[in-house]
Amino acid sequence: MAIRFGTSGWRAIIADEFTYKNVRLVTEAICSYLTMSNAGSRHTLIIGHDSRFMGESFSQIAAETAKDRGFRVLLCENPTPTPTISNAIRSEKAVGGINFTASHNPPEYQGIKFSTADGAPALPEITKQIEQIIENTSPSAEASGGTIEKFDARPKYLDDLKTKIRFDLIAAAKGRYAYDALWGTGRSYLDRVLREYGLEVETIHDWRDVTFGGKSPEPSEKQVGELQEAVKTQNLTLGLATDGDGDRFGIIDSNGAFITPNELVALLADYLAESRGWTEGLARSVATSHLIDRVAESRGLKLYETPVGFKFIGELINKDEIILGGEESAGLSIKGHYPEKDGILACLLAAEAVAVRGKSLTEQLNELYSRVGKLESGRIGVGLTAEIAESLKEKLAREPSEIGGKKIEKINRTDGVKFIFADQSWMLLRPSGTEPMVRIYAETENREDLEVLLEQGRRYLLG
Repeated sequence: MAIRFGTSGWRAIIADEFTYKNVRLVTEAICSYLTMSNAGSRHTLIIGHDSRFMGESFSQIAAETAKDRGFRVLLCENPTPTPTISNAIRSEKAVGGINFTASHNPPEYQGIKFSTADGAPALPEITKQIEQIIENTSPSAEASGGTIEKFDARPKYLDDLKTKIRFDLIAAAKGRYAYDALWGTGRSYLDRVLREYGLEVETIHDWRDVTFGGKSPEPSEKQVGELQEAVKTQNLTLGLATDGDGDRFGIIDSNGAFITPNELVALLADYLAESRGWTEGLARSVATSHLIDRVAESRGLKLYETPVGFKFIGELINKDEIILGGEESAGLSIKGHYPEKDGILACLLAAEAVAVRGKSLTEQLNELYSRVGKLESGRIGVGLTAEIAESLKEKLAREPSEIGGKKIEKINRTDGVKFIFADQSWMLLRPSGTEPMVRIYAETENREDLEVLLEQGRRYLLG
């Protein structure tokens, strides 16, 4: 069995490939990488877990493995959001962090995400080295003198948020909120900090359920129906949600409308440029709406396009080249924050934008559309069968001049294959880095054309 890191770590089904043996193997390889790269043993390593099944057991095994290699392990006591671990890596000057999380994947999955000393997800050149160490099964010699210390990462993370969010303005607006933790790690983080400022927050699904209610802990529109209902029936300001490990966001506006990640990324980019006066660029992944491109153009800002995977946007955060970077999969971070997506931060920025501008998110979006024009974006998934996998490489290598009668003006191979049409609509075909499927993304200027384009993409893939 080959262990491979995808766009956000290694994920596998519990008791199938995700076993105690493989957890030791991967942890050993990470420790070997850190030792060989001169980060070295006898240094601090943060280890945590989300609220998934057996998270405590897996993180304890990893901690013992790292201790035996001479590392000082700070082992998170409670389920901890991924962005909180990023903060801990920086605040404790650790050499890296190991987080047991499968993010928004179904409950039968577990995963390991490895972050480097800057708090960012490890880049492909690093995870490839770790994979090679695993394959060669030749870890460096054991060290001694390691320790395991219990650790609470929450206080410093929440204190750091208070330096980046204008809580005084949110509090002054006296908004009322509902928060859906989706049984994940955001509970007692997002709701807690809002309550500290005297705000009313109703929390939904704020207990641990390793089955996540029998579904994936993803704050997508189809998963947040209870939150939507709470907002509408109680006339709340916003409904806020985060995924299993707190790095993705979901937003319900006061009218009950689900604000898509593509919409929120563009809206917050516009808000931050206006409210902070920042002049650095904006970044999006190749799969994310070009609405943010239009915001960049309207604000005179540079636009960066990256492959899918927040680690690439994280590099731009580290270099202080952007004020905001976002992905259509509900990942977002900003200037001065960590090079890791943070759903808690995104939710709080949405609350701040509503409080400061005194307008709902829908009203703000309509004003943005009146300035830059509206775009409709969407995606579908096609299961990656053996037959599709066999033909996929050939399909992605093709150079068609048109699809479904639409003339192709440009082909972008930053990640997968992206067809940009003469009318500036586009379609992207890309194998998922975390699930056995091919994703088809598309964007046009109206909903009807979007549905047609997504179907044409499906036919192109299967034809």
